[in-house]
Amino acid sequence: MEHGSTTDTTTAAARRARFGRLPERIRYEDMVEERAASANDPTRLAHDPEGSWKFFSCLAVDLGL
Repeated sequence: MEHGSTTDTTTAAARRARFGRLPERIRYEDMVEERAASANDPTRLAHDPEGSWKFFSCLAVDLGL
């Protein structure tokens, strides 16, 4: 019986050594990455009447009506 108590004490000490304290706190500055926004591209937002049908779903178009 005494052998089990020694094992419990040993495992408890190993558990405390491994999980006994919390990890170091991470600062907010280390968690956030700042990047410059991309420049506004007017051609990306320009209206394209030839290709505008690609971006809208229409049942009549899907059925070929």
